[in-house]
Amino acid sequence: MCRGATGLVLVVDGTRAATLAVALTLRERAEAEFGAMPFVLLFNKSDLADQWAISDSEINELRKLGWQIYLTSALSGEHVDDAFHQLASMVTK
Repeated sequence: MCRGATGLVLVVDGTRAATLAVALTLRERAEAEFGAMPFVLLFNKSDLADQWAISDSEINELRKLGWQIYLTSALSGEHVDDAFHQLASMVTK
């Protein structure tokens, strides 16, 4: 799955709630197989926020757990670089 990885980028489609469950499962599987590693969670399609199927409270609960979360847009590139820079800084520590 991610042999040799030193970090994870997990991407959720904000308009499809089921993708959050998939991302959470992928993180659990990676951690079980390879141990804890830095990760960032991107909620994509911030440009379609009015169509999101994932609530702010769900996102805030993950933030309370200390997760590094970014609301991103692949269309505009909003916060994508920020997320990768954050992960790179976490990996090099």
